[in-house]
Amino acid sequence: MTSVPTVTLNNGEKIPQLGFGVFQVPDEETTAAVASALEAGYRSIDTAAIYGNESGVGKALSVAGVPREDLFITTKLWNADQGYDATLKAFDASLAKLGLEYIDLYLIHWPTPARDLYRDSWRAIEKLVADGRVRTPGVSNFQPPHLRRLVDGASLLPAVNQIELHPGLQQTELRAVHAELGIVTEAWSPLAQGAVLGDDAITTVARRHDKSPAQVVLRWHLQLGNVVIPKSVTPARIRENLDVFDFTLSDDEMAAIATLDRALRTGPDPDTFN
Repeated sequence: MTSVPTVTLNNGEKIPQLGFGVFQVPDEETTAAVASALEAGYRSIDTAAIYGNESGVGKALSVAGVPREDLFITTKLWNADQGYDATLKAFDASLAKLGLEYIDLYLIHWPTPARDLYRDSWRAIEKLVADGRVRTPGVSNFQPPHLRRLVDGASLLPAVNQIELHPGLQQTELRAVHAELGIVTEAWSPLAQGAVLGDDAITTVARRHDKSPAQVVLRWHLQLGNVVIPKSVTPARIRENLDVFDFTLSDDEMAAIATLDRALRTGPDPDTFN
């Protein structure tokens, strides 16, 4: 079983640097996928209310036999549930579906700037942290202005910002803001849904190391210091995505992948998605 390194967050909690995502996995397939991931050695599982599969995740966790303290479970507040009271209610629903007593990382899924409710939602998350029901507070898809506005007057700093990030969208400016504020960068769509896996810079490195292009991209993330959550429902691919700790990319290889940045979004633009 692979041992995954951890990243220490700004509140002292530790998050596995490589986790397992279940975006777009149907609830009825989620239990088996998460069970395969846990068996392979993953201990960080990332879901969200809008994914509709928190119950499937919860079923896998309940029968896995993995001690709760060894797990790191993330879920997210959906846009329609933003606001102080609505956030508290939505959190209760997520916790019940997951069958847990606390969540390790609870994220505001999108800033939805037109709604202008994320600061109210953040106050609710601060209460959940104070009550011991959320271990770590964070956000997802927040741009620099959203982050700066959120932390202004807040009692807690987000520990994580989970954003679309891959070689085609490297988010250099946003990662610099994270570094300034002490926020860990977590990458969703880390493989750009496959869109970067045929790039020459990546396939060349993959052949050199006798690894798959996906493994090379995941290794690139790890060496940048990102937390990364690849997703698969195929047991062999689930194991392959974890097999990225026995090789290292050189400075030249990292530089070659850095040239692939091309503002390639596979998901919505956080400035306009409401």
